[in-house]
Amino acid sequence: MVTVTVDLSEKKYGIEITANSLTSKKSSQLLPVSNQYAIISNELIAGHYLQSIKRLIPEKASVIICLIPDSEKSKSPEQYLKLLDQLLSEKFNRSSTIIALGGGVVGDIAGFVAATLHRGCNLVQIPTSLLAQVDSSVGGKTAINHSSGKNLIGSFYQPKVVIIDPETLKTLDKRQFASGMGEVIKYAFIHDSSFLVWLENNIDSILSFDATILESMIEHCCKVKAAVVSADEREEGQRVLLNFGHTFAHAIENIAGYGNWLHGEAVAVGMLLASKLAVNNKLMNEEFFERLIILIKAFDLPTVIPDEFSAQKLLSSMYRDKKNLDNKMQLILPRAAGHSESVTWNDDTSLLKLLQSFGAGK
Repeated sequence: MVTVTVDLSEKKYGIEITANSLTSKKSSQLLPVSNQYAIISNELIAGHYLQSIKRLIPEKASVIICLIPDSEKSKSPEQYLKLLDQLLSEKFNRSSTIIALGGGVVGDIAGFVAATLHRGCNLVQIPTSLLAQVDSSVGGKTAINHSSGKNLIGSFYQPKVVIIDPETLKTLDKRQFASGMGEVIKYAFIHDSSFLVWLENNIDSILSFDATILESMIEHCCKVKAAVVSADEREEGQRVLLNFGHTFAHAIENIAGYGNWLHGEAVAVGMLLASKLAVNNKLMNEEFFERLIILIKAFDLPTVIPDEFSAQKLLSSMYRDKKNLDNKMQLILPRAAGHSESVTWNDDTSLLKLLQSFGAGK
């Protein structure tokens, strides 16, 4: 068992990374002690893992099953209220425990329910997608979407534990796995240049689902995320760098309609846009942009924006991004592998030209 620790000023919790942990009784010892548990998941994931998770829960405890549709559209105010109604009708209380079993959508909305129900109850994250395992389940960001933009309603709320079983990746389809790789690639450009070389050298092993390589990759990403979160829990400093490509990505997801683009797909194009902007303004060497393209293509992620997307609408959506300050756009721009920075961007003309150069219409 590999344990990565998130060490915050007010609390500490572990990210437990172990193959077959969802079928191991040892994992039951990681759960908070409660008389009542709610497993929030979707029908697809529940079909694979629900019975295993139920076996980890103490026999005398009651279990509520909450299944949401398998779609980004589930991160809605309406679905959030449905979950609250279901749990409150079952007399769910502050000492109860919510288990988020699924990918990023499940983790985000289940986390927000846990953060707000009775002003906070126990939360356990059990991520089953690559994207959730390397990114969204770690660090306490919880949220739902709004028609104006992605993740605009949410809070920071840390789980009691994160339990990661790399074996769950075997049930992912190729598109979902590739989406997770979008977030993995991000770490090579914001934090660790040696990780870029490691990724380039292990493309074939990753694509062939080499168990040892995948576990090492997940562990590395979690260590980076844990270190950044421990130093800056509420995104007031260096944690903002984890949003490399995300201002563009959230706009793409919003304009496309939530769920039509997977998050990691949008992040891939967002990273290319941010990197090209950096190259155009002599902030980054063209070599690193080319290496980013090669990696993104290797995992069959998109590299362009559909021409039916309006550049002007994308730009307007970018201005609604939650990272912006005082109506000024904040972009994360890479300088080299392992080095990026937050930049206030005021030149709308250059952004429109950039979006159009990647395929967006006027």
